[in-house]
Amino acid sequence: MQGLPVVSGKKLIKALQKIGYHVIRQKGSHIQMRLESDQGVHTITVPLHDEIAPGTLNDIVGKVSLWTGIHKRAFIERIKEE
Repeated sequence: MQGLPVVSGKKLIKALQKIGYHVIRQKGSHIQMRLESDQGVHTITVPLHDEIAPGTLNDIVGKVSLWTGIHKRAFIERIKEE
């Protein structure tokens, strides 16, 4: 996906928390977050790096979009606002 911003793990975690995800655990430099909704439980792992690789960010954004119903572009804009 073109136009992905350079994002840190902390910034992405803040954006995910604002849409309902919460931290369930940390192992090393990776944080696991969970969203409980009518559709079920979604768990996602976020690397706590200074810069998240574009492919990793695209994968996370895509999965979050499927589980929350938030369009990918709209979620990316939310991340940029953090």
